[in-house]
Amino acid sequence: MKQKKEEVLAKLSPFEVKNKLIELVNKQHSYSIINVGRGNPNWVATKPRYVFFQLGLFALEESKLQFTGYEGFGGIAQKAGITKRFNTFIEKNKNIEGINCLKEYFEFAVSTYNINKDDLLIEWVNGIIGDNYPVPDRMLVHSETIVREYLMQEMGAKNVELNGKFDVFAVEGGTAAMVYIFNTLKANKFLNAGDTIAIGAPIFTPYIEMPELKDYDLKLVEINSDENNGWQYPDSEIEKLRDPKIKAFFLVNPMNPPSVKLSEESLDKIAKIAKERGDLILLTDDVYGTFTNNFTSLAMKAPEQTILVYSYSKYFGATGWRLGTIALHENNMFDKMLANLSEEDKAELHERYKAMTMNPEAVKMIDRFVADSRAVALNHTAGLSTPQQIQMVLFSLAALSDIKNQYKEDSKKIVKERYDALIEGEESPLVASDDPNGAFYYILIDFLKQATQKYGKEFAKWMSENYNSLDPVIRYAEEKGVVAMPGGGFDGPEWTLRFSLANSSVETFRETKVLGSQILEEYYQEYKKSI
Repeated sequence: MKQKKEEVLAKLSPFEVKNKLIELVNKQHSYSIINVGRGNPNWVATKPRYVFFQLGLFALEESKLQFTGYEGFGGIAQKAGITKRFNTFIEKNKNIEGINCLKEYFEFAVSTYNINKDDLLIEWVNGIIGDNYPVPDRMLVHSETIVREYLMQEMGAKNVELNGKFDVFAVEGGTAAMVYIFNTLKANKFLNAGDTIAIGAPIFTPYIEMPELKDYDLKLVEINSDENNGWQYPDSEIEKLRDPKIKAFFLVNPMNPPSVKLSEESLDKIAKIAKERGDLILLTDDVYGTFTNNFTSLAMKAPEQTILVYSYSKYFGATGWRLGTIALHENNMFDKMLANLSEEDKAELHERYKAMTMNPEAVKMIDRFVADSRAVALNHTAGLSTPQQIQMVLFSLAALSDIKNQYKEDSKKIVKERYDALIEGEESPLVASDDPNGAFYYILIDFLKQATQKYGKEFAKWMSENYNSLDPVIRYAEEKGVVAMPGGGFDGPEWTLRFSLANSSVETFRETKVLGSQILEEYYQEYKKSI
């Protein structure tokens, strides 16, 4: 039985497995690597990037007005007269790519959100230049307004009554959001060593790996979705959340890797339990929500109980920008629970936050995320870099001003075409092509199921008994030059392979499908020799 290499890889995170598989492929010089493992999209949103660079040129002109006499120097832009100079810049450059779009975004923002023109422009100009600390440190004032509106649009706020607004903290991508949230929940006594949390499985692997680190030392309970019921959580799994030992429930919605969103029914059941309990922390990571139809976030169903994480990386092709948000409703349970801590815990937290305010007890949970992101002592220099915040705003305005949702429909079409190419001819894929909850950003291919369908149960049984479930992943890499990821590493079914539908073409996925059939045929020929 060929298990030695597989057993070594099985101990690694699937993302580290991916790196090892790339090393294997690179050793086979005759192959051109096909990397369908990582979720990095192979497209970028061009319009908001054109706007970013044109705005940057205008900002440099403004800067140069304020510092003369030294070659290569500019100064800090001034607000007086800035709108008039902006209009002149637009008119002078109106035939250059991105200028009309810059004008469109600006006019849309000031008219839709009732923002003073001079105030918005000075925030954009000084922000894109990056010549000062972020003020406020949580997020620039108008940037927060616009990003909040984007989040509310994409997370389904129109379908609910929120009774207040969400506060937003701009962070260095969804990964930074995870680290900050874990640290603050621990520091503020919401999660202590030995506590139990639930995770919705399958899930993005770090949500499994981080809680188990000695830094947090949390116990995990899985809320398992049912692959035979559209990857929804059965009622019996959701009911686990009633257990008072479970302090928090973390989920990725749509799921990674099944790439299916939770149904309204499932969301309502989770929200109902959280509201009835009153102390259950919900964290939802909704980065793939924009790839589904009529998405609603759990944060909209249970706003007072939920921490919302969102990243711009996938939708706008911006993984290198590191743009993410933590959003928390202004009337949240965390602030209420802080007020009910023991006197001993309150005293400890008073000491933690006393350097940043004369009234540490009044620091809201959202601002504790900010302070803890810089170990409290560096709170005065906290905040996402201002150029990143401006690009985030421009991405947001690109979506908010796209009344016909053309970009959204096109992005969904891109991944769906690739999905259809990969499952063409398959009898019963793990996610149906017409699944109304499908995001189709990833796909799980069940190798054992395909073996059963093509060659029968006895063959599939032989394969599972004689090979490790990582073997197909390794064969894809070593023999075919294709890098995929093991679905089991995400707490998905064993013998599944996760393909990212975002980072390769339709033709590549057609080729990948053929190569998979060749690997399955290899197993079958070995099986025939053994009987």
